[in-house]
Amino acid sequence: MLIEPEEKPLRVCVTGGAGGLGLQIAQRFHRDGARVHICDVAPEDLLRTLGDHPGMHGTTADVSISAEVREFVREAVEWMGGIDVLVNCAGEFGPRCRVEEIDDEEWDRALGVNLSGAFYCIREVAPVLRAQRSGAIVNIACTAARSGMPRRAGYVAAKAGLLGLTLAMARELGPDNVRCNAILPGMIDGPAARQLVDLRARQSRISRDEAEAELLSRVSMRTWIEPEEVAEMVAYLASPAARHVSGQEISVCGNLEWE
Repeated sequence: MLIEPEEKPLRVCVTGGAGGLGLQIAQRFHRDGARVHICDVAPEDLLRTLGDHPGMHGTTADVSISAEVREFVREAVEWMGGIDVLVNCAGEFGPRCRVEEIDDEEWDRALGVNLSGAFYCIREVAPVLRAQRSGAIVNIACTAARSGMPRRAGYVAAKAGLLGLTLAMARELGPDNVRCNAILPGMIDGPAARQLVDLRARQSRISRDEAEAELLSRVSMRTWIEPEEVAEMVAYLASPAARHVSGQEISVCGNLEWE
């Protein structure tokens, strides 16, 4: 009688994993029995998340600081014995203002968290994935990387750079059987998006419902995107079903026509 070898649990790293979309992604893998190691810049949020999810591990780290990323990956490898999936989800919206009003520190921070942070994580994880000749990297970008967005120069530039990094890594790591893809979420239903609705209502002097309808009119399917939908796409890209999907920019947005 042939005995099938026991399938080992997936070993997953998620940055920005203590809240928002990052937490949804971490929870999705955790529910499936994966070993999940997260990092987050907020120690209180990290402790709360780990307390709510026994078996999940984590490191306090600011991904824009390479030394802290190095420690995050070291702890993850030490605990899990390797890494199968890296999800670069840590992000920061940066300043919302005209380009001439952005100071150096704000610009550096936007690129540091949204672009350099992903690069630092990939740089640390790549040797692990190459050595085991397997792995998947998923970068969380944004539809604004394609369409642009006024008064958000730092954020848009960083997310556009993340798409370039995704393509470069897909080509460089592909011969080592490592895949790299980017997900471009649309209007995710959450606190940040709801604040945008409130802002639009105040600026246009219309009701909140009218402001929401106006925003959704720019989405072909006229719908918000639930965080869980993005988490499902991440899980798919990390699965054997996507074993030959690499170098792709996949939108989960209901076909966003304009932000």
